Amino acid sequence: MAGPNFAMVAGEASGDLLAGLLLDGLRRRWPQLRAVGIGGPQMGRRGFEAWWPHEKLAVSGYVEVLRHYRELVGIRNELRERLLAQRPNMFVGVDAPDFNLDLEAALKAQGIKTVHFVCPSIWAWRAERAEKIRRSADHVLCVFPFEPELLARHGIASTYVGHPLAAVVPMEPDQAAAKRMLGLREDDEVLAVLPGSRASEVERLAPRFFEAGMLVRKARPAIRFVVPALPARRAAIEDAARAAGVSEGLFIVDGQSHTVLAACDLALVASGTATLEAALFKRPMVISYAVNWLSYRIMKPKQLQPWLGLPNILCGDFVVPELMQHEAKPDALAAALLEWLESPARMAAVQEKFRALHRTLQRDTAQLATDAIQKVLES
Repeated sequence: MAGPNFAMVAGEASGDLLAGLLLDGLRRRWPQLRAVGIGGPQMGRRGFEAWWPHEKLAVSGYVEVLRHYRELVGIRNELRERLLAQRPNMFVGVDAPDFNLDLEAALKAQGIKTVHFVCPSIWAWRAERAEKIRRSADHVLCVFPFEPELLARHGIASTYVGHPLAAVVPMEPDQAAAKRMLGLREDDEVLAVLPGSRASEVERLAPRFFEAGMLVRKARPAIRFVVPALPARRAAIEDAARAAGVSEGLFIVDGQSHTVLAACDLALVASGTATLEAALFKRPMVISYAVNWLSYRIMKPKQLQPWLGLPNILCGDFVVPELMQHEAKPDALAAALLEWLESPARMAAVQEKFRALHRTLQRDTAQLATDAIQKVLES
């Protein structure tokens, strides 16, 4: 018996991971499910048919998006026409709201059911986007517990499904085993360096991250640096490390971000989903980010909360340092990292906060999301 036809779009590495976990639940419910659209390797391993690779959508910031605007609009228009011709049973947009919400609105207007997975962060910035969500999505799958109440105020149906990463990451990661997998000694002090998955992020953040690492090494000569790199970003990361003088004690691995986070003692992380992953692995961190100056000038007034990093937003406090834009200088990053390393009690305290956060987010996300999707299909 044939299963339903789904179309899906995931826009970058984090979306690909979330969509892959969702596909696990969908395939348990509908083994003959067909899923097509835009996605990455995690989705591909679940039998997803990618018409375009997810890297096409991996751009951030107003100016960066403008540079790729014509290509992105062309992809969205072509995808919309293909989906309207094939009429899948449902479209699931996974994050990437700037791309997905307009596409969802067009499909919904033509009678195709739409679900958006991961509520756009209207609680953090761009609150005006709520009306667009209402027009675009029949249902929103929320990964944070406070979101359904907020969406309900705007007449948007939603379900809290927990965060799928909370079900994947162990409550107590095996650090020793992870170090062995990466070829490290159990007594090595390890700094994980995660400058982002987008080309623009690596270009802006990797040089200053490695320069900060070198300053940390002056105080702690034995420290090791481990970088999980997408194959497409490896050369740029190697160039940035070489330019900063980082060679000895540097481990660049293909992917394996979860192994890297399990192995490390501390992380320097680009703001985004990776900060939540680091929190789930109970790793103290310094969060940083930088975009084109014009993008920053446009985005800054839209910020609704004092925090930008997900761990701080979810804890409602600056539990880890955030050094953004002009503050993201190598000496400041290094100082924040060394403050962690020199205070084991502070590191232990934040790890306990992250355990509590993990328990809050831990649900059977794939099952809850699939149940919600089935109700939308049957409505």
